[in-house]
Amino acid sequence: MIAIIDYGMGNLRSVQKAFEYLGFEAVVTDDVSVMERAERLVLPGVGAFGDAIRTIREKGFDKVIYKAVEEKKPFLGICLGMQMVFDKSYEYGEYEGLGLIPGKIVLLPDNVKKPHIGWNNLNVKMRAPLFEGTGESPYVYFVHSYYLETDAPVVSATVDYGKEIQVAVQKDNIFALQFHPEKSGDVGLRILKNFASL
Repeated sequence: MIAIIDYGMGNLRSVQKAFEYLGFEAVVTDDVSVMERAERLVLPGVGAFGDAIRTIREKGFDKVIYKAVEEKKPFLGICLGMQMVFDKSYEYGEYEGLGLIPGKIVLLPDNVKKPHIGWNNLNVKMRAPLFEGTGESPYVYFVHSYYLETDAPVVSATVDYGKEIQVAVQKDNIFALQFHPEKSGDVGLRILKNFASL
């Protein structure tokens, strides 16, 4: 069973529907005991970093995530969920993230339109399990104004948007995607299937 963490922000139902379409059991839940029983955890999200991370800490979901990662359960962060995996975000202030991987979340460069909305080709940097069967430069859907900067050797894909931007990472059982696989057609479904099959 895949638990999709419900902290009151994001398009949780569309992620759940994508997994169900692929034949996997997925539940949207804010129940810690359900999350603890799950074989995999997904942290989606759309919205402001500060509000999201505060809610996750208030509800104790951060502890569930740390425990799942320690137990080597596959964990997937999507969009805002990806950003919260890292140390810090500078979205409307400065906020501490979950710190699972070193890195910071900063505003997209001045020379590009914000938010970044639409389809882009990925530059796959690492033969990550999530990108199996997606081709050389998969086409995926983005909606974001902030992005990741990390020096850690975890970046599995980038995209060209004003400059080369880091948009997917993998470290052990932690996976995170800045784009929306649930809105990325067949490629996105393949990525979710790969995650659910880990």
